[in-house]
Amino acid sequence: MEKKITEKKSVVLRKLFWSTLYLSAFTFGGGYVIVTLMKKKFVDQEQWIEEREMLDLTAIAQSAPGAIAVNGAIVVGYKLAGLTGALVSIVATILPPFVIISAISVFYQAFRDNILISQLLEGMQAGVGAVIAAVVWEMGRGILHGRDKVSLVIMAGTFGAVCIWNVNVVWVILVCALLGVVRTLLAGRRKHS
Repeated sequence: MEKKITEKKSVVLRKLFWSTLYLSAFTFGGGYVIVTLMKKKFVDQEQWIEEREMLDLTAIAQSAPGAIAVNGAIVVGYKLAGLTGALVSIVATILPPFVIISAISVFYQAFRDNILISQLLEGMQAGVGAVIAAVVWEMGRGILHGRDKVSLVIMAGTFGAVCIWNVNVVWVILVCALLGVVRTLLAGRRKHS
């Protein structure tokens, strides 16, 4: 039985490594893009994580300091295979950008002056904008379908704070985290009453 569990964990670790390596290598545009691809891979394809849980893991990754792509890989890896899974996903997520940035730094002068490369990067920016919009749509739709009035108010208030009143995102995240803690404590008290 012990050997079977170990083999199963090694299969999960191997799949986790290659999946996060692949996602990291072919993700352009920042962390929100990799979060979408992680959702497709780990929720839709592998069905290792439920969609609601992926939203929670994304919230944790976003609110933690550091790059959201690495934070997302850490929380997903930890969820799937504990500390070893987190370490495997960190290495797999960091490896492709490290290699690519090292290569670019060697040939920086040639890349900087190349019109083809600059046009390529400009085109990629448009695609990245579309992928980020898809993430927002999917996450927002999940909250709307949940029909939790408090979550809807928090989402609308957060949107207004950031997009209309230009409140610093750090303050918005801190307030939302505080609201989450208060909601959890209140729900716990109601449950025990």
